[in-house]
Amino acid sequence: MTLETIIQTINDEFSAKSAVRDATLARSRELIKHCANTIRATHRRDAAEADALLRQADAIAAEMTTNAKQYPDIYFAGYTQDALKELAEAHLTRALILNSPLPAPGDLGIENAAYVNGLAEAVGELRRFALDALRRGEIAASERALDLMDEIYTQLITVDFPSAITRDLRRKTDIARSILERTRGDVTTAIRQEAMKKALATFEERVATSS
Repeated sequence: MTLETIIQTINDEFSAKSAVRDATLARSRELIKHCANTIRATHRRDAAEADALLRQADAIAAEMTTNAKQYPDIYFAGYTQDALKELAEAHLTRALILNSPLPAPGDLGIENAAYVNGLAEAVGELRRFALDALRRGEIAASERALDLMDEIYTQLITVDFPSAITRDLRRKTDIARSILERTRGDVTTAIRQEAMKKALATFEERVATSS
């Protein structure tokens, strides 16, 4: 085989790999957009819209991973796994907020590291849900969100492996803890204020009755 033939073969293989990389980058951006829209629909409690967007996201992810798996370095590249992390976050946020069964990594066709990182980031979405519930005066809903956040953090701290394996999960778990504590303070304050309102209303009713 001549050197020219060898180099031509290499160029052909690089060209094919480059095309897969470009397509994966494009699909990863599209996937992230669909996941963000899914989460927005979930916060609006529009289950039908969230489900429709998730089906589209799943289709994009399946196409992206099928092609990317031809080249492990593309499949495990940051842009690919970050997009799959967003897919996990969208699915988990929808399930947690709408009180549906949680999907496992195998159900979503993603790696464990992408799943647990998506779970960690779902804590931020639960805080958003809790605060929205507080603004609506839905104390019980905010308490449920807080309980879910606490359970997620409790489980994530058991995943104690090097960052090279978990894709920097420890840092995200630390962020989740700070979000949890801030939310605990917000919910606790709201509960106390609600209790004071009820006590004041009861007192005023007694005063009015005795007058």
